[in-house]
Order: sequence, then C-alpha cells, then structure tokens
Amino acid sequence: MAIVDEFLQANNDYASHFSKGNLPLPPARKVAVLACMDARLDPARILGLEEGDAHVIRNAGGRASEAVRSLVISEQLLGTETIVILHHTDCGMLTFTDEMIRQKIRQDLHANADDIAFMPFADLEQSVRDDITYLKNSPLIPDTTTIRGFIYDVKSGRLHEVV
Repeated sequence: MAIVDEFLQANNDYASHFSKGNLPLPPARKVAVLACMDARLDPARILGLEEGDAHVIRNAGGRASEAVRSLVISEQLLGTETIVILHHTDCGMLTFTDEMIRQKIRQDLHANADDIAFMPFADLEQSVRDDITYLKNSPLIPDTTTIRGFIYDVKSGRLHEVV
C-alpha cells in the first residue's frame, strides 16, 4: 500500500471516532508553539496538548524569522498571548552551512538558491536565544507577549529551558 493510501485509511479510522468538531477557532490555552519540523518531535505530546489547545507552527530549525507571519496572525487575530520556542538536540540544522546546501542545489538540481537564507546554526542554545531576541525585538510581537525557549532532548524526552 502506498504511504498516502495508508494515510487515507488512518484518516478513516480517526474520523470514525472523531468528536471534536465543535472546537472554537482560537486556541483555548492562548499559546503558539514554534517547533522544528524534525519527525522525532511531537509538540502536542511533549507539551501535553490536545486539539484546540494551541497553534503549532513548524519549520526547519523552528526559526522565528520564518514563522513571524504565522505568529502575528496567531496573536493579532486569534488571541494567543504566549510563544513557546522548541528546538532540539541532534538537529539537522547543526550539520550544514548555507553555502553547503546552495552548492548541493546547484549540483543536484542545476538551480540557484543563493537568495534563500536556510538559517542553519552552530550553537543550539544560542539559536534559541537568537529566536527569543528576534521576537522580543520585533515591532510585530506585542511587548506583553510571554516568550520562552526550550531545547527538547531527543534521547530522554525532556525539556531544558534556555534563559
């Protein structure tokens, strides 16, 4: 069975027991979680979230500058008041530089990606600090917003707060 067909079967099973169709649009816990897209992270399970509790925004590295559009919509239109940044150990973003991936794209795809900032980083804790600072300094994020950052340990399942 092809993977998408497996997804459709799983959705049929999910929908047959689905009972949360009346949840309100704004997240109940007034929080937006910005997390890396790494498949080893399940932000809802890590943080004890249920459907309707939070906005979960994911991208490579969980980078704030790439997610600001979604965060602004989350806060300005849907009432979130807290942002949780969730990076993790053993992140792929620690393994390359912009120039390395641009060269790979030139070689493999015969395309130019020189105008794309892929946003890798060399220091995991500093990447969290940088994202916190970016959001705190952004005129698009209210000063009243609580912003906290964490590193998830993919080996232990534990969170470590970055201050």
